[in-house]
Amino acid sequence: MGTRERRERSNESDRLLSSLFTGVAGVALAAIGGYGRGELSPGSDLDILFLHNGRADEKSLSDLVNKVLYPLWDKSFKVDHAVRTRTETKDAASDDLKVALGLLDIRLICGDADLVAAVQHDAIYEWRNRSRDRLAELHKSLKDRHERAGELAYLLEPDLKEARGGLRDITALRAVALSGAVTVSLEHISSAESILMNVREALHIVTGRDKDRLLFQEQDKVAELLNYTDADALMGAVSQAARSVDYLLESTWYRLDHRGKEGLGRFLKKPRARQVSPGIFIAHQEVSISENFDLHSDPAVGIRAAATAAQAGLPVSPSTMQRLMRSYLEGVGVLPNPWPRTARENLITLIGAGFPMVRIWEGLDQEEILFHWLPEWRSVRSLPQRNVLHRHTVDRHMVETAVFAAALTRSVHRPDLLLFAALFHDLGKGTQEDHSERGERLIEPLARRIGFSESDIATLKLLVKHHLLLSATATRRDLDDPATIASVIAVIPDLQTLELLHALSIADGQATGHAAWSNWKENLLSDLVARVTSALTDNTVATQPEFTDEQRALARTGKLRVRIEERSPDFAVEIIAPDKPGLLSIVAGVLNLARFDVRSARTQTFEDSAIMKWIVTPNQYAPTVDSDAIYKMISDALSDATELTERIEKRIADYASLPSIPVPSPIVETFLDAATDATIIEVRSHDRPALLFGIGDVITKCQIDIRSAIVTTLGAEAIDTLYVTEIGGGPLSAQRAQEVAQRLSAALA
Repeated sequence: MGTRERRERSNESDRLLSSLFTGVAGVALAAIGGYGRGELSPGSDLDILFLHNGRADEKSLSDLVNKVLYPLWDKSFKVDHAVRTRTETKDAASDDLKVALGLLDIRLICGDADLVAAVQHDAIYEWRNRSRDRLAELHKSLKDRHERAGELAYLLEPDLKEARGGLRDITALRAVALSGAVTVSLEHISSAESILMNVREALHIVTGRDKDRLLFQEQDKVAELLNYTDADALMGAVSQAARSVDYLLESTWYRLDHRGKEGLGRFLKKPRARQVSPGIFIAHQEVSISENFDLHSDPAVGIRAAATAAQAGLPVSPSTMQRLMRSYLEGVGVLPNPWPRTARENLITLIGAGFPMVRIWEGLDQEEILFHWLPEWRSVRSLPQRNVLHRHTVDRHMVETAVFAAALTRSVHRPDLLLFAALFHDLGKGTQEDHSERGERLIEPLARRIGFSESDIATLKLLVKHHLLLSATATRRDLDDPATIASVIAVIPDLQTLELLHALSIADGQATGHAAWSNWKENLLSDLVARVTSALTDNTVATQPEFTDEQRALARTGKLRVRIEERSPDFAVEIIAPDKPGLLSIVAGVLNLARFDVRSARTQTFEDSAIMKWIVTPNQYAPTVDSDAIYKMISDALSDATELTERIEKRIADYASLPSIPVPSPIVETFLDAATDATIIEVRSHDRPALLFGIGDVITKCQIDIRSAIVTTLGAEAIDTLYVTEIGGGPLSAQRAQEVAQRLSAALA
């Protein structure tokens, strides 16, 4: 499949329409839009226009239209048609942007050729004559559509046509080029257009439908049809194509927005260009390298220009980008190994610019300048992450992490190490090897080439290898357990490294998105860092948990207590209850029946009671939050959990009948020596109704006790960490732990 097939499909439609069209004087049949361009995919509409000179007999005209349309409908063709005179067509285009855009691609199928040529002339003339207003209208429509459809390059299930960087944007770029307002390098996206068109055509073929959204369940089939190695390779190609389109679109609108803004310079006698550093100047709202500057004399000038542009919030001019790329291809101005200090400092300046850095970095990527500076970047370019927690490709996620890290540079003593680690923390992704360990290995030669010292390289290796350490520990481990703090101290040698890792953890979480980051997680992270800081400073481990006098008194009474505190949009539910086997499962089941989605939970046994803190979000079906109702449900279940269990099992069965996407199998791991007097069981799985109830039920049936639990829900994924002991106390043996893990795995499969 490809351009030839789409053209032949259009030609076949032309032949069919021509066979149905009987000559009526002064009437023509024309193709518009994608059909007009000869780009018919299997599910595309036939966009046609019946043009007439206004003198045709109304009945004859109606009969002709019906004679063409009815056979098409009988053959299940989808037809979008209109019947207009030349004047009516001109008026319709004036009133409707969509009509105006479609007419820019009008093409004669059969009939009065002069009439179609006249309408084509009108369409192009009006588009150019009213370009200022029309392009502003087009720009607004693009923004509205992008807001609805998102960015094609970063969506897990993108709309190939509507999303930003998609096929409709290519049509918009053609329209801008036809206006003559600015020059548009459409040849730069010819490959991208071919990729997107082929993927859309393959999607129509494998689904047998005229759909444009590429869903998970269709990606493997489309990849196979197009001879990609797998769905990841397909989505990587789609992402890169969309980024090429988006880059050209953004640069085109930037030039449109800024054309003529410095036109008064000659009247006010102000210089058109302002030099900001040797060889670098700002003109026409762009940063450029002077044409007479010797690139060989300063290999770092390209990075310096990029850093200058980022700090100024301006783009680097296309001519400068192209000149740099030509020079590198010719071996001129190539950076030495190691980089000079100024090059490294300008790279950090570029990274530290925050959000303005994104546009600069994307331009360097699209022009492939980046690969001459940082060849390691190519391996992660547009690398997809088929993980619902992530909203970006690997490379864009690292750029976003650097953006968030830029806001945290005041919180660390070595902002350069923070920014560099943020930009390359996921460099190891793309293989089956653990990405943190692979990243540690890759960052060393890269950092050495950039010019970091050996001690700095050691710190960067640690940051990359352990960039998930603090977040994972804060959300999956008991912070009141001395073994937890000791495990972190064993990795982090000093407070400077701790503050860097803390800031990197925050930036990484924020860049991942709301599904993986929240105030709750940030508070847990801060709590962990505070405890580790204290331990590093005082050389002591954290103490056992401290409870309020009220909590101690209530726990010792052995009575049930439920208190709910609103923390919009969530609720904090504190439960103090007499401890007994199955308590965690009971409370989880009650909250599920109360229509609460559990965001997190932390439980701890104190003497003969359990103190629980749940963070929950009422779902759309939840009744009014009522602590008395929760109290009664828990109290009843503590006496007899039979009814609770039956209701939960029914709910699970109801949800099981709903369609769902394929998900990875759950992972159950045990840690025998990671806690004091307890065994840690960690369950990672796709979230589902009553998941925690089921886990707790299995634990109870294994006749072991849950001493504490840390429950975390991240989007559609759940991580449940349980500190368990034998009923009489003490950790599980290796054999016992393995038996429990196997039973959990079987129950969750």
